[in-house]
Amino acid sequence: MQPMDMRGLSPAPVTAFTRDGEVDHKANAKLAKWLVSMEGVKSLVILGHAGEGTFLTEEERLALIHTYVEAVDGAVPIIAGITGEGTKVAAEEARKCKAAGATGALVYPNHGWLRFGFQKGAPQDRYKAIWQESGLQCILFQYPDATKASYDLDTQLAIATQEGVVATKNGVRNMKRWYVEIPELKKANPKLQVLSCHDEWLLPTMFDVDGLLVGYGNIAPELLIDLIKAGKAQDYPEARKIFERLLPVTRAVYHRGSHMEGTVALKLGLVHRGILDHATIREPLKSLGEKAEAEIFAAFDAAGIGRVDQLLAAE
Repeated sequence: MQPMDMRGLSPAPVTAFTRDGEVDHKANAKLAKWLVSMEGVKSLVILGHAGEGTFLTEEERLALIHTYVEAVDGAVPIIAGITGEGTKVAAEEARKCKAAGATGALVYPNHGWLRFGFQKGAPQDRYKAIWQESGLQCILFQYPDATKASYDLDTQLAIATQEGVVATKNGVRNMKRWYVEIPELKKANPKLQVLSCHDEWLLPTMFDVDGLLVGYGNIAPELLIDLIKAGKAQDYPEARKIFERLLPVTRAVYHRGSHMEGTVALKLGLVHRGILDHATIREPLKSLGEKAEAEIFAAFDAAGIGRVDQLLAAE
């Protein structure tokens, strides 16, 4: 197996809908082509939280994978969020995603674990089953420390050293754990690619990672690519400068009442940049209202992030 190279930016694109709520394949293809036109974008990760993946039917999910695979034309791998509850269900979901053209799997925890916690050994078995059933290269997804689905270090080490696991998307949001656990993961598997997903405060993690796997990559990929470069160069002043420039947008998109509102805000950001024509979403997401829309647009203006000059039209 040749591992996916994720040492750069891996945006997690939103899913564009038509105004009447159907998946808009032409708009999704345009978004995909724009993102992969930038040097430094290493993969596109669809069907996760930012992409409203759990709000799509199975048929819609598989059709969207086909659209993305065709749009990028081999430029980068397409990674599918795997969200099925049971281990067997998730493995079957992964098999179908592979058949549709996906290369990798961002493996979400069983969502029941968010409330009740997990039994020892169950997460490892989930990854093993997905890999064996589908052959999709797996990304270990570390949830925030505040949830009961945040894996302890022993569980992370067990998953990170399993066959088929090539990266970890770490969103622990607890820097005490980050500074202890990331070195241990790298020691156990030196080839493991460490990706931060701390959208709302990326700066503290930028100097320890191989790349970013973030919804933020939808709206400001150019600046995030520069931020990764500064982090890899251990250039704190430059990284801080980019972070400060992004801060108005970070606040408007991610410092909101609910992190779920970030998906709505991402779509509004893409409207402001001229990539999407409108910010249609699916229930249970709700519109943020005209006041929030104006605040988000003003934040982009304050950050100097304008419309894209040349849109990549889907064929």
